[in-house]
Order: sequence, then structure tokens, then C-alpha cells
Amino acid sequence: MAGVLDVAVRLVAIVVVFLVLPLVAGQAEHKIMAHMQARLGPMYAGGFHGWAQLIADGVKFVQKEDVIPAAADRRVFALAPGVALIPYLVVMAVIPVGPGLVGADLDAGLFFVLAVLGVGVLGSIMAGWSSGNKYSVLGGIRSAAQLMSYELPLVLAASSVAMAAGTLSLPGIVAAWQWWWLPWQAIGGVIFFVAGLAELRRPPFDMPIAESEIIMGPLTEYTGIRFALFMLAEYAGIIVISALTSVLFLGGWHGPFLPGPLWMLVKVAALVFVVIWVRVSFPRLREDQLQRLAWVGLVPLALAQLALTGVVRVLAG
Repeated sequence: MAGVLDVAVRLVAIVVVFLVLPLVAGQAEHKIMAHMQARLGPMYAGGFHGWAQLIADGVKFVQKEDVIPAAADRRVFALAPGVALIPYLVVMAVIPVGPGLVGADLDAGLFFVLAVLGVGVLGSIMAGWSSGNKYSVLGGIRSAAQLMSYELPLVLAASSVAMAAGTLSLPGIVAAWQWWWLPWQAIGGVIFFVAGLAELRRPPFDMPIAESEIIMGPLTEYTGIRFALFMLAEYAGIIVISALTSVLFLGGWHGPFLPGPLWMLVKVAALVFVVIWVRVSFPRLREDQLQRLAWVGLVPLALAQLALTGVVRVLAG
């Protein structure tokens, strides 16, 4: 009975985090972008500092008509938002936030995370193909091409940390982490974070959706709650990538004075701020620039980081 209760508590905690943190990230993006770009709109809803902006957005999405194109594959069209969202819930189950505070400690946790993250792009492909819109299909293909390009540097950067720690377990990686890994694995950390943003199609890597040019790509035909689920998947992805970067490259719960879970939360919040900052600061890349960055920039650097880790491991015995 105690084992069942423990599993239930862990599941409830994961679901609560999954439902709350992405919404907090969305609210933070509204406010940070409002300050950085002098946007007045997000500062009005609810009065003081626009505190009700998130509620206003929710009401807006609920009130919108749920439209399904006549030529769409209705079943696949309806399933696509869930396929885009659920992988991030599954990944959160294996991310540790403190010593012993993890939903499931898998021996091959890192391999599991990288495999499940690759499933999320299927949501965009399904959305584009099922919409009955040729432009949406092209957006889905662009999403797949971007995933294929940036998956390799992402995996290589994560492999460098796994090699350094000698384990694929995420709690094991955090337990093995030392402060001097910060400069040693810095290149890998930047590569992992940038590749993660590209896989999420966050600016400046949002070529497949480019709302100002191709009107959201594979999501063009989505409205109301279905569109909101895709947006929730994006913010959940931001939380997951930030948490994984913290666990793999920033020491997770390690830190002075404060409790471990609080350190983890601080690191995730700082990385979420960086994600929003990058969106505000950099223009969208062209498709050729996006591919060149992956294959000419990140992949060679990731291989160099992997080689450096191997040399250090050998010298360290």
C-alpha cells in the first residue's frame, strides 16, 4: 500500500508541475517581452501590471470556434495536439529536482529522454498533413527537417556529459557533477541549449511556423483550444529543455546555502528568461542559415566537445 501511495503522490506532483510551470513561463514571456519591447497590451488585463493576462488568453481561446477544415483527416487532426504535448509530460517524470525527488529513476534515463523528445515533432507533422492544406504540409516537412538537423548536435552534447559522469541515469549525472565541469562542458551546454530551442521551433529558429510570413505553418488551420494545446506544448518544451540543461550542465540541485530543489528552480527560471530574451533580441534565421548553423557550426563543435571529454576522462584515469 505504501508503494502505491508513493507512486500516486509522484504522479500527482508531476501533473501539477506540468500544468503550472508552462503557464508561469507563458505569463513571464508576456511580461518580460512587454518590458523589453515597451508593449502596453499585456499590462492592462486585470489592472495592476496586467496580472490577469493569462486568464484573458484562456478565455479568448475557449470562446473561439473549433473549426476543422472540410478536407482534413478529422481523427489525425484531433490527435495532433495531444501527440505534440504528451511527450513533455512523460519526460518530466524522469527529471530529478533534488536528491531522491524524481518521478522515475531510470538507468538509461538520458537515452529515454532523448528518444521521447523526438516524438514531439510528430505532432507538427500530423497537424500539417491532416489539415488538407498544402502550405501546412510544407510547414510539417520543415519541422521534420529542422528536427533531423538539430537532433544530432543535441545527442552529441548530451553524450559528452554522460561520458563524463559514466552513467545514463539523470540523478547519477547530477550526483557525479563537479563545479569544474562548468568550463569543461560549457561548449556542450551551449550546443544542447541552442539545439533544444531549434527543436522547439522557438525564435530565432521558428522558420517552420513564422507567423508573420507563413501564418503558423503546420498550425494554420487550428483554432481555439486545439491551438492553445500547441502553445502549451511549446511552453512545456521550454521548461523541459531548461530543466535538462540545468541537470546535465549546471549541476541540477547543487548549490550553496539554498535547498537543492530551490536551486533547481532558480536555474530553470534563469534559463527560461534566456529563452525569452533570445526571442526578443534576434531576428529569424533564413532556412539556409538555420541548416548551416547546425551542420557547419554545432555538429563539429559537439564532436570536439566529445573528443575533449574522452581525453579528460583518459587523463583523469
